[in-house]
Amino acid sequence: MRRQWRDGRGELVVHGGGGGSAVRVPLEVATSYRARTRGLLGRDSVEGAILLSPANSVHTFRMRMPIDVAYLDRGLRVIAVRTMRPGRLGMPRLRARHVVEAEAGVMVGWGVQEGVSVEVIA
Repeated sequence: MRRQWRDGRGELVVHGGGGGSAVRVPLEVATSYRARTRGLLGRDSVEGAILLSPANSVHTFRMRMPIDVAYLDRGLRVIAVRTMRPGRLGMPRLRARHVVEAEAGVMVGWGVQEGVSVEVIA
């Protein structure tokens, strides 16, 4: 199933995360080459998270803060979560089709972990 998101704002819904109830997080959607390339570069913080699609790897060169990175498969199931410090190059994930980035440490509170399903409401 091909996702037809556009650059803009939306909501990330984490199913079965913290305590079993769905967690809703403000989301920035970056699907164009320009928006994906810019991502979180040069920012001091992010409100909620940013979805990069399509993407299967990220880097943190020129970033000012450490970030949590969740790799999603085509069905929007989390296949890996990593925390990356600035100046790092993440390894590509073969099954990943989308990447969610947020400030370091927040994904644990949202219940984002391997095996959890998420939903993107654009």
